[in-house]
Order: sequence, then C-alpha cells, then structure tokens
Amino acid sequence: MKKYYNIHTIWLLLILLTLSTYLFGHYQTSGFSVVLFLVVTAVIKAVLIMREFMELRGVSLMWRIIMYGWLTIVCLGIIISYAVSLT
Repeated sequence: MKKYYNIHTIWLLLILLTLSTYLFGHYQTSGFSVVLFLVVTAVIKAVLIMREFMELRGVSLMWRIIMYGWLTIVCLGIIISYAVSLT
C-alpha cells in the first residue's frame, strides 16, 4: 500500500492540533462543546501517535483492541464525568 503522506506531515498535524488546544486554554473558553472538541482532538492525536510513531499498524489485532479500547474507555470516562458535573 502506498502512503500519501510522510512522518513529517503527521508531525505537523500533531503540532497544529496541539496549538488549537492551546488557543482554547489561552482564551479561557469553556462549555461542553469545547470539552468535546478537546477530547476529539486528543483522540486524533493519540491514534496518530499509536499508528505512526508506535507502529501499531502492523501488530496483531489483540494489541490494537487493547490500545484503542483503553483510549476509548478513558475518553468516554472524561466526557461522561464532565457531563455529569454539569447537572
């Protein structure tokens, strides 16, 4: 399979996503939509790091289920905790 990107493109995307989360903190924005955006950004960054830098693409299905499952559980826990704290 031919890759249409290189590791530098992934790195640049990670930097841009990090800067976007920094700007939310710098301007002190809040609310459920902001938290949802931040968690989605964190998920994208984590998936890119796991796939490209930890080379999770070529491992067995068990390891991918463990890593992506852990990420899903943690992020859902954060979103649910924040939603519960609003009520």
